[in-house]
Amino acid sequence: DEMGEEKKPNTDDLEKGAGQKVDMKKEILSWVFYIAFVLVLTWVIITFVGQRTRVDGRSMMNTLHDGDNLIVEKLSYRFGDPERFDIIVFRPYENEKEYYIKRIIGLPGETVQVKDGYTYINGKKLTSDIYGKEVMDEPGIAEEPIKLGSDEYFVLGDNRNHSQDSRDPYVGVLKRSDLLGRAFIRIYP
Repeated sequence: DEMGEEKKPNTDDLEKGAGQKVDMKKEILSWVFYIAFVLVLTWVIITFVGQRTRVDGRSMMNTLHDGDNLIVEKLSYRFGDPERFDIIVFRPYENEKEYYIKRIIGLPGETVQVKDGYTYINGKKLTSDIYGKEVMDEPGIAEEPIKLGSDEYFVLGDNRNHSQDSRDPYVGVLKRSDLLGRAFIRIYP
């Protein structure tokens, strides 16, 4: 300074520095809350609403093909009952890490049997099944009539002779609680 006066620090500059630190903390905190919100929302959607899954294998051909990516919708079965011919996703009893995709054929209270390569519901041949076009070579456990309980479902793959489904004792009859959701839409390809 020319007059020999002491230069005093500008209080505006000090306030700006302190304000920038507070703003930076607010910014970081807001990002942390934003990321936490997105993670919680993602968990809620995947757990209760829907999730993406990939078809692995040929048991649902010609409807679904190996490598197809689907959205599995989980809400409708919370408010309504599964219907015949719905494509559902479930976990087989003994292998909790693997998902299966099959079509519901038998509903609670019905008696299901595979006889002469065809599906019978309550003793009558199921003629409305346009999905399983081939005659089944193996009836599996459905060779004898299977009476479904009040919360049980019988499922088949559309590619009946290349499907591990309710005819196989490994899969068997499914309980309502086994159903993870309904295949809603194919997103790729």
